[in-house]
Amino acid sequence: MVPVVGVFKTRTQADQAVKEVRSIGTFRDRIATLTPQFTEEELQSVVATQGEQPGMFKALGAVVGGAVGAGVVETLAMTLVPGVGQVLVIGLAGGALIGALTGGAIGSAAEKSVFGPLPEQELFIYKDALRKGRTVVIATADTEFQARGARGAMERAGAESIDSARNMWWLGLRDLEKEHYEGAGGNFEEDERYFRSGFETAMLRENRDKSYEQVRQQLKERHLEFFDRDAFRKGYERGRAYLQVLDEELKAAPHRA
Repeated sequence: MVPVVGVFKTRTQADQAVKEVRSIGTFRDRIATLTPQFTEEELQSVVATQGEQPGMFKALGAVVGGAVGAGVVETLAMTLVPGVGQVLVIGLAGGALIGALTGGAIGSAAEKSVFGPLPEQELFIYKDALRKGRTVVIATADTEFQARGARGAMERAGAESIDSARNMWWLGLRDLEKEHYEGAGGNFEEDERYFRSGFETAMLRENRDKSYEQVRQQLKERHLEFFDRDAFRKGYERGRAYLQVLDEELKAAPHRA
C-alpha cells in the first residue's frame, strides 16, 4: 500500500483534489479529508446525528453519516485533536489517522491497510498544517503507479507536498530557535542539522512526555551517529517545550476551530 498525502491552503482545493483522485477510480473508500474548515451545515449534521448540542465534540469513535459532494455519500465526524482544536473528518478511512493524531494506535487490520504505511514522523506535520488552518487529504493506493496518478491529481488541485509542509513548519520556528540556541552560546548554523533532528524526534508519539534520558537507549538505536551530541539533546528538549506550549494553548481555547 502506498499513501499519498496533500496539504491544501483551502478546503475548496482539497475538495477538488478528492474529486480528481476519485476520478481515477481506485480510491473511493480509501480517501480521508481532515480539515478545521467546516460549514455550519456540516457542524449541524454531525451534531444532529450524534445527538449532541452545538459546540460539543467527541473523539472519533463511531463515524456518523452525512451526504456531501455531487451524489457521493460520505461519512462525517467531528473530533478534537490535541494541539490543534476542532477537526472535521470526512471519509470512513479518517478514523485510523485521527486515532494516531490523538495518541491512539493504528492497530486493526483495516486501519493498517489504509494508514499502516504512513511514516509516524510525519504526523506532527499533519497536525501543524491543521493548526494553521490547512486541510489534509490522504489517499492510499495499491501500487506506485496508482500513487503517481493520485499525486498528479492532488498537484493539479494545488497540493503542497509533505516535504514542503515540513520545511514551512521549520521555517516558522527557526528564527526563535536560532536566537535561543545562540543565546546559550551555540553555533546554530553549524549545529542546526542535529538540533532539528532532536527537535523532530521529540514530536514522535513514542517519546511524548519522556525526557531525553528516559529514551536515550532508543535514540541510540535510531540515531546512532549523533544521538549523544549536545545539539541533538538540546533540540529534543526544545521540542518537548514546544509540545507543552501547544498543549497549553489547546487547554486555554479547547473549542478553537
